[in-house]
Amino acid sequence: MAVPQRALIIEDDQDIAEVVEMNLRDLGLETERAADGRTGLQKALERPYALIVLDLMLPKLDGLSVCTRIREKNPATPILMLTARAEEIDRVLGLEMGADDYVTKPFSIRELVARVKALLRRVQVDRDAATPAAGGTVEVGDIALDLTKRRVTRAGAPLALTVKEFELLALLVRNPGRTYSRADLLNLVWGYQFEGYEHTVNSHINRLRAKIESDPGHPRYLQTVWGIGYRFSEPGELS
Repeated sequence: MAVPQRALIIEDDQDIAEVVEMNLRDLGLETERAADGRTGLQKALERPYALIVLDLMLPKLDGLSVCTRIREKNPATPILMLTARAEEIDRVLGLEMGADDYVTKPFSIRELVARVKALLRRVQVDRDAATPAAGGTVEVGDIALDLTKRRVTRAGAPLALTVKEFELLALLVRNPGRTYSRADLLNLVWGYQFEGYEHTVNSHINRLRAKIESDPGHPRYLQTVWGIGYRFSEPGELS
């Protein structure tokens, strides 16, 4: 008998939390709830979850801070952020802090369920891809990606990457020399058409450079193609 997956809902509005909980249970997920950021963070760090639904505006500790702290410990846990704010900057900040997707309040149940299904499906695809046949290790310079275990090392030292950072790096490493526009990367890595959020890609590239480059200001691996996007250096360029 399969063990039900758990979802954590961190939301201070009881009515919204109940609606989210009901629909997650309809999808076969067990649920836990927290009504403030501090309690939610504690729960998120105590046990693994298949999904975390996280409100942006929370008492005691705001959602962005909670997201950042979760990402420090659990880079692979899918996070769906809820926000009542209309400003684009808040949604962008959520994505840049490590959220995998967001839903803006007031949201339709259909949209919420679609986003949750997409996140869970993406996780399952990652698990299916993480097999001996589809895995293996890619080594470029002093960077090694274990596609089976989804681990990255630099000069033998492990690097802590978020889900999106790993997916972004894996895409670029497996296609050296190919230039991707920011829109291409948003579509391929985030899975949605985030119009106007190209600077989210810039932020992730900058964080990746800080982790894999000896001199992020003069990158060896992640190259900027001005006016277009980014590319990963070909082997001949690294010798």
